[in-house]
Amino acid sequence: MMKTILVTGGTGFVGSNLCHRLIADGERVICLDNNYTGSLENVQDLMGNPRFTFVEHDVIEPYDCPEKLDRIYNLACPASPPFYQGDKSIFTTKTCVFGIINMLELAKRDGARIMQSSTSEVYGEPLVHPQVESYRGNVNPIGIRACYDEGKRCAESLMFDYHRHEGVDIRVIRIFNTYGPMMNPEDGRVVSNFICQALRGEDITIYGEGQQTRSFQYIDDLIEGMVRMMENEVGFTGPVNLGNPGEFTIRQLAEQVLAKIPTTSKLVHRPLPSDDPTQRRPEISLAAEKLGWAPSIPLAEGLDRTIDYFRRKIGK
Repeated sequence: MMKTILVTGGTGFVGSNLCHRLIADGERVICLDNNYTGSLENVQDLMGNPRFTFVEHDVIEPYDCPEKLDRIYNLACPASPPFYQGDKSIFTTKTCVFGIINMLELAKRDGARIMQSSTSEVYGEPLVHPQVESYRGNVNPIGIRACYDEGKRCAESLMFDYHRHEGVDIRVIRIFNTYGPMMNPEDGRVVSNFICQALRGEDITIYGEGQQTRSFQYIDDLIEGMVRMMENEVGFTGPVNLGNPGEFTIRQLAEQVLAKIPTTSKLVHRPLPSDDPTQRRPEISLAAEKLGWAPSIPLAEGLDRTIDYFRRKIGK
């Protein structure tokens, strides 16, 4: 039967891709966003669909949904440093903490299942590699990234408290670096930065020596994992890592982008930002065991699709 599903952060990168998947699956989707980092352009093609509704709202404030919900995907939060640091840090923490409380209360009201999109950033500067879900992390609670890292950790805590004490049906995922269509060209994430800089003929900015590593998953793989996690009926709450264990240095990523885009761009180095993790790679055996999930799209193919998207987006 068709489910009524609320997606917070629904006009953002991950949220808009999720909305498209859920509509394609025949669901009723309410897309909630304040459009701080998202864009209505990302869901414009869904606006005429009778099963899709956009609501402009900030999750920091309670949302009295007029419909009974079956599922809630809570994705609302700035997810890249330029948008969550500086004078937006308090706003970011409020979005993480007040936002999840408001969504959990809504889930409790309706008996809905709720998913929290947490992050690999809960592991901080990891002392365990690759990162497994049982690892409790090494986070700087007073650093410039703490608003995001600790905000997401607090949201996970609230999810499990509502599960234990209020009986809310929860799912928690930890998302590792993800890229693909619907990314904001100005969001400061490394894949979008490198592609847009190369397309514009600008120098490609590498922080430090570029030896820090990341594991990059294509958005379609993430969305598949999210839907499987939400719809698992064995009571598996997580947290579970969703990421691609293929690990690359930032410099290797830049070189792959340069090999794919004819450009006059050259690599330039800038100082490494404070608290920037040096390693990121998910251990995904739990996702394989519980969800039958693993990423299937290799970096080269995903980059080609993403480059095509940005060529259209920025007209290069």
